[in-house]
Amino acid sequence: MTFKDMHPADIAEAITEMKRTDRNLAFLKLSPDLKVEVFSFLDINIQEEIVRSMTREDYADVLNNLEPDDRTELLEDFPDELIKYSINLLNDKEKQIALNLIGYKEDSIARLMTPLYIQTKANKTVRQVLDHIKIYGKKAETLNYIYVVDDHNRLIDDLKLGELVLADENTLIADLIDNTFASITSTTKTEDAFDIFEKYDRSALPIITESGVLVGIVTFDDILDAIKDRDTEDIQKFGGMEELDLSYTHTPLFELVRKRAGWLIILFLGEMLTASAMGHFEDEIEKAVVLALFVPLIISSGGNSGSQAASLIIRAMALGELKLSDWWYVMRKEIASGVMLGGILGIIGFVRIFIWQEAGIYDYGEHWIAIGLSVSVSLLFIVLWGTLSGSLIPFILRKFGMDPATASAPFVATLVDVSGLIIYFSIAAMFLSGKIL
Repeated sequence: MTFKDMHPADIAEAITEMKRTDRNLAFLKLSPDLKVEVFSFLDINIQEEIVRSMTREDYADVLNNLEPDDRTELLEDFPDELIKYSINLLNDKEKQIALNLIGYKEDSIARLMTPLYIQTKANKTVRQVLDHIKIYGKKAETLNYIYVVDDHNRLIDDLKLGELVLADENTLIADLIDNTFASITSTTKTEDAFDIFEKYDRSALPIITESGVLVGIVTFDDILDAIKDRDTEDIQKFGGMEELDLSYTHTPLFELVRKRAGWLIILFLGEMLTASAMGHFEDEIEKAVVLALFVPLIISSGGNSGSQAASLIIRAMALGELKLSDWWYVMRKEIASGVMLGGILGIIGFVRIFIWQEAGIYDYGEHWIAIGLSVSVSLLFIVLWGTLSGSLIPFILRKFGMDPATASAPFVATLVDVSGLIIYFSIAAMFLSGKIL
């Protein structure tokens, strides 16, 4: 198979589809420069497989020429023995870069940065900077912005390349800057950096230390990758399981089962409380079997309303729309929503019983109105409880430093199922006491 005129991403995709032996051979036949480009587009498990098949010299060549941010991501995911092996193959300059990047906290934005950018000082002329770009620009991650630093490498401004191109070549950089720029501190959490990128609408942002020293830049494509990883993790957690370390197709069967079993067991034990709750009201059910007919309707409505609320709040938190201090605002809004939604379902529930009774589809007995009121009022309070639970649990989890996505739909549904039964039978006892109870 020929890869002539193909984009590196397309070559990586084609190589991935090959059998293992053919894949490794096809990669080794690529030119040195193309190897580096294609390697960065491969999945981590394919990268590891190819690394183990390459000679020490070939791998060293690829590793030393990889973009620093791509190499950091690679080293993070490799097993310990491959990390050590890889670091030892780097030349002194690249090894220092790699170790500096890996030294930052795992959730910090600095783990995504690259040191490949163009910087200059204010005492340089436009011509000097443009000449510098011609020499070193090919290695830069992006040329959209040129970063201006002082004698201590502290960032003092950034300039668009277009500003330099349009300026007179003898103009000093100092005459073009206004000391106004956007940046991200290296210790900033990656998730918090998403909002900064969105706020300034930039394709790249400089990373500075607490003292203002420029240490790298982060480009928007790396941010998009991080957002995708975060959202994938949140969706998997919200589905009631641990996040996968690899993609679904590359996760071994037993690993997939292990990731899912924990939450399933917890939820199963939780659902056992539903049986316990029904056992507690065994006498009521025995006297009024008709109440059992509406149990699925009652618990599913509560669980669904709770899942809806949890989905809305967790997403709003992820987008930065809601903070911990907004809990009272959310509670007031969800109380109103819960009452209205519960009222709608309650009316529908009562109308359904009325139609079935009048049409002769099912005979609920002489106290059918009391039964209808039991169901409709129960739906009102259970849906209200579901919306409150689903909306406030994410706030509670965040308060204790946990991921709000852990408030998964199955978790909220299980909680509301158990409590919903208690609410239902308690309300039914009030309406039906002295009648059929």
